Amino acid sequence: MPRNQPKKVTKPSPWTPTTVRPGPELIALSRFLWDGTWTGTVEAGGMGPGSPEMDGKGKAICERIMDGLWISCRFTQDQFVRGKKALTWNAVFIAGWDVRAQEYRAVGVDSNGSAFIFRGEIQGDQLIMESMGDGPVKLRFTWDARDPEAMTWRNEMSVGGESWTLIEEYTLYPA
Repeated sequence: MPRNQPKKVTKPSPWTPTTVRPGPELIALSRFLWDGTWTGTVEAGGMGPGSPEMDGKGKAICERIMDGLWISCRFTQDQFVRGKKALTWNAVFIAGWDVRAQEYRAVGVDSNGSAFIFRGEIQGDQLIMESMGDGPVKLRFTWDARDPEAMTWRNEMSVGGESWTLIEEYTLYPA
């Protein structure tokens, strides 16, 4: 190419909008996140050091959002100590298939002032989500859908990298 002649510039191809549609991953996830109710026990220490054992009674209300790409669930649970209401816990959990990360991801916030980002996978009849990041407390949620009439939900924590301990485990029944 002779000097002082402009380089030939290739025009970029025009931008084309793309639409992500729910795929088989979201259909698989829908098996675990649905409207339901439960009763059960919060283990002693499950709400923090020194917290007593509590009875829990809760409900989940889930809906598809953002053109069906994500499932948003609102959880509410009344907790009782020796029959007397101690608190109402609330949380929002949004889960779906992250197309860039190629894995299940979720975000959760609750009325205890906690915020978590989760990654997870489906292993047979179970959805297992673990919190990400380097915070001192890690959470692991397991939904088990072996029973076609109900589902088991298990919440565990690990503090400072120690082994997982049970916070609570419930059987969810369709609302």
